Amino acid sequence: MGLYVLFCNDKPDSLELRLANREAHLAYSRGFADRLKVAGPLLDEAGNMAGSLLILEADSLEEARGFNLGDPYQKAGLFASVQVTAFKASIGAL
Repeated sequence: MGLYVLFCNDKPDSLELRLANREAHLAYSRGFADRLKVAGPLLDEAGNMAGSLLILEADSLEEARGFNLGDPYQKAGLFASVQVTAFKASIGAL
């Protein structure tokens, strides 16, 4: 098992789409509560949700990407871009 960061940027002007799919996204994410080490929205300068940052414990990069593909936000077409990369925590506790 390793850690993977998912850095997801919303499409411009998509706050309504995010809000419409938020409960489904949260329900999906709760199913991985034991493997999600950190998760929450990225904020724009006005303080509105504009993306997502997640740190997921997974067996592989492919599994982390699969988690993203199952996310209701991804299925709804919310994200303009998603970067998934391996991560090693050096300071702090996860």
